[in-house]
Amino acid sequence: MKLLKSLTAITGLALLAAASNVAAGTLDDVKKKGFVQCGVTTGLAGFSFPDEKGNWTGIDVDTCRAVAAAIFGDAKKVKFSPLTAKERFTALQSGEIDMLSRNTTWTLTRDTSLGLNFAGVNYYDGQGFMVKKELGVKSAKELDGATVCIQAGTTTELNLADYFRSNKMKYTPITFDKSDETVKGFEANRCDMLTSDQSQLYALRIQLADPGSAIVLPEVISKEPLGPVVRQGDDEWFNVVRWALYAMLNAEEMGITSKNVDNMKKSEDPGIRRFMGLEGIKGSGLKLPDEWAYNIVKHVGNYGEVFDRNVGQGSPLKIGRGLNALWSDGGIQYAPPIR
Repeated sequence: MKLLKSLTAITGLALLAAASNVAAGTLDDVKKKGFVQCGVTTGLAGFSFPDEKGNWTGIDVDTCRAVAAAIFGDAKKVKFSPLTAKERFTALQSGEIDMLSRNTTWTLTRDTSLGLNFAGVNYYDGQGFMVKKELGVKSAKELDGATVCIQAGTTTELNLADYFRSNKMKYTPITFDKSDETVKGFEANRCDMLTSDQSQLYALRIQLADPGSAIVLPEVISKEPLGPVVRQGDDEWFNVVRWALYAMLNAEEMGITSKNVDNMKKSEDPGIRRFMGLEGIKGSGLKLPDEWAYNIVKHVGNYGEVFDRNVGQGSPLKIGRGLNALWSDGGIQYAPPIR
């Protein structure tokens, strides 16, 4: 028994060492190969979705493109790896991808036991429920004994169990590996209800043959802060991904957009000049070009632009900003200053 425990401990240390080696020097590796390999969903409207020509769009896609723009001055220098919920963490841990940007919830377990770090939150979400209108249901608390379509390998499974248990209700889960399979199961009446992050429910509803046949119930039963993920042990790369996101938030707060960014370079405002890489630390702290933040806004846009075209009023989803409004507008999106 002692020998078995010793071997197990040695194996664990070896795995941690291997993960550390994979993580070290990601920024240099990315610069050398000339692109960012980014893990995304297999297809979720508003977050990461390919069209018939293989062109990806979405708020998670734009987070990856912001990193590419910061490094190369070219937001197109990204390759996307579509991953299921079950595959995503292994792909990142193994070095198959450089970063994960796949509507992934930041939790204690994921932050401490997988050898991964969340670089920030690009969408504050919460789990909800979608049902067919014909059921006449107005609250999830009316669904005792329901069958529930759910995607496997997600935080929604535990949240669902907790919610039904705390409300002394029973349910039968029907699990699927992919979100599109989940909505097909719901549409085929394999379940009474579909549960996922609310943003995902709106994205899945527009995939229905008749989107008006389903409604999203009012209950929000969890906190789901979604954001990009990197491997632990590589602070340099962690900083680049984190500050690419923060640059988009800071740009919106300062009124810098993809349309006025060139004119803003003429500003005498010291904060804007630091943002543009004209004063202050510039790009040296991140090992990036001095215009790294300018390039993000020029080629991708600020956070408000990214939100609006992908999930907001400029998109089919038309989701309100809500918690994802800037802190100065009543939301909780907030970024440390670039100085």
